[in-house]
Amino acid sequence: MPTRPLPPTIAQPSRRAHLLGGCGLLALLAWPGTGRASPDTGVWPAASAVPGGVARLSLGPAPQRPQAFVVQGGAEVPLLVVGDVIEWTAIVGIALSAPPGEARIAVRAPDGGVRDIAYSVAPKRYAEQHLKVAPRTVDLSPEDLARFERERAHQQAVIATFTELPSAQPAHGWRMRVPTPGRRSSSFGLRRVFNGQARNPHSGMDIAAPTGTPVVAPLPGRVIDTGDYFFNGLTVWLDHGGGLLSMVCHLSRIDVKTGDLVRTGDRVGAVGATGRVTGPHLHWGVMLNRTMVDPALFVDA
Repeated sequence: MPTRPLPPTIAQPSRRAHLLGGCGLLALLAWPGTGRASPDTGVWPAASAVPGGVARLSLGPAPQRPQAFVVQGGAEVPLLVVGDVIEWTAIVGIALSAPPGEARIAVRAPDGGVRDIAYSVAPKRYAEQHLKVAPRTVDLSPEDLARFERERAHQQAVIATFTELPSAQPAHGWRMRVPTPGRRSSSFGLRRVFNGQARNPHSGMDIAAPTGTPVVAPLPGRVIDTGDYFFNGLTVWLDHGGGLLSMVCHLSRIDVKTGDLVRTGDRVGAVGATGRVTGPHLHWGVMLNRTMVDPALFVDA
């Protein structure tokens, strides 16, 4: 699991701390007005403001949920905003390609005015693995490449899904259930180099499990896509609201259909070895504001 940053030094507790008596509940809240990641004791997703991580940024009090966003490719991408009128918090997914240093989000007021909130992205070095394999296992044929390009265009539409949060939030907040039992066989961010050619970093968590092991929903959500894809094999995408999505891949079977509503723990499929893999396992990915982030930040250590 990624190293978590130390809490920032804050001279005064938040307004919410006074209203709640400053008890242990304070650990569950973001610090106001600082633009820094909040202390991450007992809160999901855990704050880890590194490439591939999550920043928790206070937006302060407001009578209604603020609109927060980042700009990607010239377009506004809305952010997950949680909390209540006393304290709103933006949960920001940080791309693996994000450079260390200052980053910003924007918040739009009801009158249309926009303010920026800055935060710092710390450097993080992920593991790297060098492998020698047969060229045919890494080079795509023209037919396979054409299929991949078609599927990528479809997937881009899927990951752009954004729905408003339901009024009733999950009972355990944003703590996710690991979709299947098993050993974590490959971690988020691992970069593999095949025959001297670097591939994209691993964008999820791999869990080794036998074919047929049940795969369940990590949070309540709606099924927004199912399919059989070249790299990912049999895949299910879930929308949890507010730009938070999850995906499970390489399934041996799919037990839901697009449009189904699922609860935490509902079965969505079974572990398999479909797609571009060498053996049965589950690839589990979590996406925030169209950015793949480390699933480990959403689960108990």
